Amino acid sequence: MGRFRGSITKLSRREGINLAETEKVQKYLDRRPYAPGQHGQRRARGRPSDYSVRLREKQKLARLYGMGEKQFRNLFDEAASVPGVTGTVFLQLLERRLDNVVFRMGFASTRRQARQFVGHGHVFVNGKRVDIASYRVKIGDEISVSEKSRSMGFIQENMEAQKRRRVSPWIELNPETFSGTFVRLPAREDLALPINENFIIEYYSR
Repeated sequence: MGRFRGSITKLSRREGINLAETEKVQKYLDRRPYAPGQHGQRRARGRPSDYSVRLREKQKLARLYGMGEKQFRNLFDEAASVPGVTGTVFLQLLERRLDNVVFRMGFASTRRQARQFVGHGHVFVNGKRVDIASYRVKIGDEISVSEKSRSMGFIQENMEAQKRRRVSPWIELNPETFSGTFVRLPAREDLALPINENFIIEYYSR
């Protein structure tokens, strides 16, 4: 599965969830709660197969975090090889990606924007520039925006918008210094994701 670079709104309609996790996309989904295209409003014929249900769940999660199949599968295999509940460990590994943490802290409005922001060298981890979106953040790491980048218009807008939203409970954010700390791993109940990770485990275990 290659990285999708088209309309995130159309892809969200296809998957039936808000992949961008933005108010704009949610409003669009509320107005058009069906798949895109001229046949989008037609009801699907028959009951989807078990394989189809599990495949769609896997696609939803991979697209939510903007990952390709190979990278996604490798991360799942890692989660399955360590102690703990595989589904929860997998989601925690996804949440520890630097692009996702940048998004959660509100420095970027979407994960796609966060990936670009990291790639352009605007983000520091513990005072050192990191430009790898898949970099794995550890507990206690401080994530900050470079001083030069803090004056950028969209960063200012994103931080103003973040002040009106609830900060994820596993993150401590200081909007005034454009920095935050990853204080703990999120518990499964912290992650309000419309995903059944057990279907993904079953998909890869077939």
